[in-house]
Amino acid sequence: MRCAMMSTVLLLVIANSVGAQIDESELSLQVERAFPSLRIRRPVVIANAGDGSDRLFFVTQQGVIHVIPNDPLVEKTMTFLDIESRVVYKDKENEEGMLGLAFHPNYERNGEFFVYYTTADAPHTSVISRFRVSKDDPNRADPESEEELLRVKQPYWNHNGGALAFGPDGYLYIALGDGGAGNDPHGNGQNLATLLGSILRINVNQKDEDKNYSVPKDNPFVGNERARGEIWAYGLRNVWGMSFDRKTGQLWAADVGQNIWEEIDLITRGGNYGWNLREATHQFGDGISESRGDLIDPIWEYHHDVGKSITGGSVYRGKKLPELAGAYLYADYVSGRVWALRYNDVTKAVVANHSIPAKSMPVIAFGEDEEGEIYFTDSFGFIYQFGHANR
Repeated sequence: MRCAMMSTVLLLVIANSVGAQIDESELSLQVERAFPSLRIRRPVVIANAGDGSDRLFFVTQQGVIHVIPNDPLVEKTMTFLDIESRVVYKDKENEEGMLGLAFHPNYERNGEFFVYYTTADAPHTSVISRFRVSKDDPNRADPESEEELLRVKQPYWNHNGGALAFGPDGYLYIALGDGGAGNDPHGNGQNLATLLGSILRINVNQKDEDKNYSVPKDNPFVGNERARGEIWAYGLRNVWGMSFDRKTGQLWAADVGQNIWEEIDLITRGGNYGWNLREATHQFGDGISESRGDLIDPIWEYHHDVGKSITGGSVYRGKKLPELAGAYLYADYVSGRVWALRYNDVTKAVVANHSIPAKSMPVIAFGEDEEGEIYFTDSFGFIYQFGHANR
């Protein structure tokens, strides 16, 4: 979906882990179909509503949200929301479409959820909207309930980002790519006057005078006349997968690289992650060749000999696979490889990057159920989970 081919090489460790011993052993796990009877058209988001129903929701890039009971024997999905007529998706410009879904922390009471999609009513324009569930059917949303919160003009069709997630603070976080083309030609990654190339943080429970949301007063650039107050972190190219660790509250993001490097970042308030001055920890173009104090290094990077388009996942906090507890699960869309990364919060270094045996598959999305069990999908529409090998 986002790059080209691969060969094999060792994963490369970044500066804060140089000299450290990294455990790269293979885990005794296997990939298995989670719902063998289901196949969903280009599923780019997996989510749960957090309402005690244990349902799973799958977003198709074309603009449909499907819902299922969390039952491996389920044979068909139900349509939760269909706004395909409002959404732009083209196979040859395949980074537009419906790209994000997040349920309000109080969804069980207010029935609100939020989506990110490319609108059909304007060229290359991203919209973040609020919808509400139907009053009569918990498995169907009301398509007429749409309330647009934010509209972002994109210069090109690629690098739309699109991930949505509510933080433990109750605010909505929004990942926006740099606007596309190649090399960040407009310099959006380092420009605080644009929302592009950033992760935003907004309050959906209040409205400022001229907005359908409010900007939290503790956002890092509030009061800076040269910056957009919505920005929480910046210097990002195209985050594909963003999630909060449900135990620690840490925000993880996987940023897709361009020429040579893919990266994993721990997102912090006001952080500048370097794009397009650098790609991961390496100089990009005429950017910087050395570490700079105001730039935050990724915790992990890998070379394009390993894979060429990272798909971010979640930190595992489920109970079925204790050997994965605390590991960040991620994959590469091009090479089809899957890993479990372990990071030591005390030493601030990666201590393990375990490979997980899997046939080469273009993993396009990860998501959690209400119990913290992790599922993932490929671009062919199949849904997978991890299990113990040789059961």
